[in-house]
This record gives sequence, C-alpha cells and structure tokens, in this order.
Amino acid sequence: MKTTIFTLSIAFFIVTARAQSGTVATSIKVFGNCAMCKARIEKVLDYKGIKQAQWNTKTKQLDVVYNADKITEQKIHELVASVGHDTEKVKAKDEVYALLPFCCLYRDHDHQ
Repeated sequence: MKTTIFTLSIAFFIVTARAQSGTVATSIKVFGNCAMCKARIEKVLDYKGIKQAQWNTKTKQLDVVYNADKITEQKIHELVASVGHDTEKVKAKDEVYALLPFCCLYRDHDHQ
C-alpha cells in the first residue's frame, strides 16, 4: 500500500512538473499613471497564454505569469504598447499614445 501511494505521488509530481514547465513569471516596467491605465494594461493582457497580469500604479511594475510555450515576453511588451503604454523594450506608437485620456499621458505631463 505504501509503495502504491508513493508511486502515485511521484507520478502526480511528474505530471504537475511537466504541466508547469512552460510557466514563467516576470516583472516588466510599464509606464502609466492611474487606475484607468491599470485597467487598460491588464485588460489587453487577458490573452491566450497569459495566466496572470497585475500592474502596480506606484512602482510601474507589471507582474506577469505566462506560458512560454504559447506566448513570448516580446509579445507581451507589444500587447502593452498596442494600447498606448511604453515598456522597457517597446515604445507605443505616438498616434496611439495621443488617444489616451489626459490623466494617462505619462510622457509629457507631471501628474504627481
């Protein structure tokens, strides 16, 4: 009986490890200012392969957990930039940035 339980425990561990093998957690600097920015950034990251995304308005850090077999970190940077927010690797297009509400304009305005 002990051998069976031990064998089942090992098998469960191996299956769990394989399922989690593509999972990556990272932190990305994302520029923005307010709760509207937070909602916009997190909404665009409701995307296949991204398990969790949370942006902190004070630290400007985006914590992301994703499956590297389904999405790349570069794609995450591109998704964020596509809604007007610069990251440390990808700058948002000026025309997209210009459409953000005034409170979200982080490049040219001091909102502190």
